[in-house]
Amino acid sequence: MTRKVTAHLFHSVNGVVESPNLWQFDAFGEEEGAMMGKVIGPVTDMVIGRKLWEEWKEYWPGHDDPFGAWINPVRKHVITSTLSGDLPWNSTVVDGDPVEYVRQLKETEGGDISVGGGIETVRSLFLAGVVDELTLTTHPVVTNEGRRLFDESVPLTRLVLVDATRTSAGNAILTYALRS
Repeated sequence: MTRKVTAHLFHSVNGVVESPNLWQFDAFGEEEGAMMGKVIGPVTDMVIGRKLWEEWKEYWPGHDDPFGAWINPVRKHVITSTLSGDLPWNSTVVDGDPVEYVRQLKETEGGDISVGGGIETVRSLFLAGVVDELTLTTHPVVTNEGRRLFDESVPLTRLVLVDATRTSAGNAILTYALRS
């Protein structure tokens, strides 16, 4: 049995994925919340970069809203070159090559695996082919600041559209896989 690995990012029309909390607030409604619940429901493990893990471990413990109730017990696998040993918050340091680690994690027992960020983590694991599906919720906004998931460092990469949904808030929820 191979576990499914997914990633989901909020995205501006011009490709910015950094700090969506600064621009998505007026285009996130019930449909987007329901979609998030459907996506994270089967997830039992999250692969996450150190910076985002450090931000979240300071904020989410003790929060019991729907995302907090989900993220707190999920097993977190932290990609880092600066942390070692035992980590709090149900977290483990990823030893060795992150791509190989996720490949091996896919072959273990459990539910789906989510790659939660940061940007470099999602990009590298998706382009390496270990992320089965990448979902981008494209918000109807253009922002002049922030990093993009696919910047000029990414070579020409062919994708296949797996699913597409338009919400009443004006978002396009697009799910992609690498073209084989």
